[in-house]
Amino acid sequence: MRRKSRRPASPLPQRNGVDPVHLRLPIEGPWETVRAYLVERLAAVGTARVDAALHGREIVGEDGPVAPDDPFRPGGHLWFYRDLPDEVRVPFELAVVHRDEHLVVVDKPHFLATTPRGKHVVETALSRLRHGLDLPALSPAHRLDRLTAGLALFVVRPEERGAYQTLFRDRLVRKEYEAVAPFDPGLSLPRTVRSHIVKERGVIAAREVDAPPNSESRIDLLERRDGLGRYRLRPLSGRTHQLRLHMSGLGVPILGDPVYPVVLPEPAADDFRRPLQLLASVVEFTDPVTGREHRFESRRTLSAWTDPAGWAAGAGGT
Repeated sequence: MRRKSRRPASPLPQRNGVDPVHLRLPIEGPWETVRAYLVERLAAVGTARVDAALHGREIVGEDGPVAPDDPFRPGGHLWFYRDLPDEVRVPFELAVVHRDEHLVVVDKPHFLATTPRGKHVVETALSRLRHGLDLPALSPAHRLDRLTAGLALFVVRPEERGAYQTLFRDRLVRKEYEAVAPFDPGLSLPRTVRSHIVKERGVIAAREVDAPPNSESRIDLLERRDGLGRYRLRPLSGRTHQLRLHMSGLGVPILGDPVYPVVLPEPAADDFRRPLQLLASVVEFTDPVTGREHRFESRRTLSAWTDPAGWAAGAGGT
């Protein structure tokens, strides 16, 4: 078998914690120039934008900027900065709760995505950390939903990322969440919820189907007052939207959930009112690199519990 060649280091640095786009030219093809290939490959951005980038020396190869008439080089490498969408800054800070030569653990606010995806590229925890901590090789060990606040882990050294990701894959991380949801006196707690969850690409909401369980959540009531409950949720599996779906299925959907039980219209990008009342509050594990026992606790609180009137009035906060 032909060995896969290593990608050369990018000649372009990150911008605001975001890597430049890397393209590998095909080994063979009908293109006489790099421009001809890019016009076809980047048809979605348009010929005019490709020409502007080439004339502006924005596209760089292994030997420097690419000229409009440079010949096509099979197997060559190109780098350039993507045109990023306009993003509204998430007006909440990202708190670092632990940092060593292996890990960075943060207390993420609501509304901040963990990693670049879709409309959220610069306004992500990963981009902020790479830029702010000067750690361009930082990578996520797992992903926390954009609407969920709390603890998220990032790996400093690329060669150690697999070890930390394996912890989550093999369910060797003990995670606790807190949530605020309606209190139902008829709901017997604590209980363990098991179901088969299906999440289809391009569909916002996951759903439960009649099949052998692939998800499991332990749900406890910590306290209640004024028709609300503060719950402790312990996922024993890691399906997308698992806790939100299980709480909704019990008839006590988490406050501020725009998807369960009903998918609501997407709010404006600058609408930070009534955040989802779900918090990744505790993470415990044995470090696979150092052997140390770790326990991290979020310092955030859920505003629907600490300030229910303010949360109901849309005062925001996280």
